[in-house]
Amino acid sequence: MSDHGSASADQTPIETVDAVVLGMGPGGEDVAGRLATCGWSVVGIDAGLVGGECPYWGCVPSKMMLRAAHLLAEARRIPGMAGSATVVPDWAPVAARIRQEATDDWDDTVAVERFTDKGGTFVRGRGRLVGADTVEVDTDDGIRRYRATRAVVVATGTVPAVPPIDGLADTPYWTNHDAIETETLPGSIIVLGGGAIGAELTQVFARFGVTVTLVEAADRLLPQEEPEAGELLADVFTDEGVEVLTGVSATRVEHDGGRFVVRLDDGNERSAERLLVATGRRVDLAGIGAGTVGVDERARALPVDEHLRVTDGVWAVGDVTGRGAFTHVAIHQAAIATADMLGEPHRPFEDAAIPRVTFTDPEVASVGLSEAAARDAGIDVAVGRAQVPSTARGWLHKAGNEGVIKLVADRERDVLVGATAAGPSGGEVLGLLALAVHARTPLTELRSMIYAYPTFHRGIEDAIRELG
Repeated sequence: MSDHGSASADQTPIETVDAVVLGMGPGGEDVAGRLATCGWSVVGIDAGLVGGECPYWGCVPSKMMLRAAHLLAEARRIPGMAGSATVVPDWAPVAARIRQEATDDWDDTVAVERFTDKGGTFVRGRGRLVGADTVEVDTDDGIRRYRATRAVVVATGTVPAVPPIDGLADTPYWTNHDAIETETLPGSIIVLGGGAIGAELTQVFARFGVTVTLVEAADRLLPQEEPEAGELLADVFTDEGVEVLTGVSATRVEHDGGRFVVRLDDGNERSAERLLVATGRRVDLAGIGAGTVGVDERARALPVDEHLRVTDGVWAVGDVTGRGAFTHVAIHQAAIATADMLGEPHRPFEDAAIPRVTFTDPEVASVGLSEAAARDAGIDVAVGRAQVPSTARGWLHKAGNEGVIKLVADRERDVLVGATAAGPSGGEVLGLLALAVHARTPLTELRSMIYAYPTFHRGIEDAIRELG
């Protein structure tokens, strides 16, 4: 049970508990719930919604949007294959489903109760570290302080990284939150950023009839993925009417009350009703007081060891660690960190086989190292590719069969160190490849495996043959 200890120098009372969890996104909520279930007195702190980005603005509602957009695309593929179809997009049922089924109208009452029913205490407010064992929270009722006798867990996630473009800050630009919450679609939109978030929302808007211009400063879309994936997606987007601009950056943004004008560094400009900024995400280490535990607040992430420890008595999980900005990584880390706090046996955290999926159509799924990263690491690389349209299932699929399977192998160790499955059901095809990278399965075993015919995953066998 908690108790009240001595007041701090400014006379703010300090409540003593077993653990304080700063940030109640997927990872933080999981840690806090596990510890509370074990009988620890736990305080969970967040200024936002319990559950974090994923259920309210990220993976869940965005995939509802994508599901609807992909249904429209499938209907448009009927001519020439199955008859005829007329498609009339309607955003209303999508917005209603997000509001009613995914987010409870952005109300986290159920999530808070899920935690408090386990015995935890939730505090709504902006928290920050004021020492390795103490967290200060700015609430509507004033400042509170909590001292943790057993563990402090930092799970504060990330926030949108908004670039310092001249004029941008003075305009009503959108982030992914605004895009997810919108009940009406604009006639046109400029999307800054061709990473996973920008690419997914671009395709949603385009398939619902919005005129979209996608601007990416790198030389290709999905710059963190294999070049083949970015090129493939650019071709698909272009065929769907999206204007894809790569290798250019925005230098100035203007807004006249009705339209945005974005000036580019190649001397051109583009205009649209809305502007979506999807240029990545960042941590705010200064905002959470990371310097009080010896961390450089200018760092890109909170450094952790293989047990997710930051320093004695302090752990971190989720996006703030910079070890894979995905819900599945945060939950995986939460289990490891909790076991470490409880002194239970556990396998240390490894990030060599983190799977990731961009849920565009085609899906772009990958695991491990890219070809370039593997070569930079000094690995003797072998590469195998299979074009999805040339596989048996891809040929049968026909409309919407764009894709490529790419394998990156270490010749010396005879194992895969990375793989990409871009195409229909790419995220599902990746499952086999993620297991192979994680388990360091010898290529001889993958060559001897029987692959069901005709499946998309059978294309892996074709790519393995190219490895030699």
